[in-house]
Amino acid sequence: MTRFTHPDPKDVSLDAVLHALADPAGRAIVKALAADKQSCGKGLACAAAAPAALPKSTLSNHYAVLRSAGLVRATKDGTAVIHTLRWEDIEARFPGVLSAILAVG
Repeated sequence: MTRFTHPDPKDVSLDAVLHALADPAGRAIVKALAADKQSCGKGLACAAAAPAALPKSTLSNHYAVLRSAGLVRATKDGTAVIHTLRWEDIEARFPGVLSAILAVG
């Protein structure tokens, strides 16, 4: 069974969030998850939120960075891994940061 670790919101650092969002692919994933959150909020499978043509190992690394930064939550749904954006947690910890970064990046 795959288990994912997610940091407690109080343990999320601004440095980790900014580092994860500094990469264009990571930012693209977060943008896709933000759009999903606004439409239905059910989350997206790994490949559905990622830029096209990323190798699986690269994709896996991006999600690991985003998870450890506290930006996304991963859950298993059968054989799929569904990711959701932890918008409320990040917004409560660092008000306006996600909105500002996603608006320009």
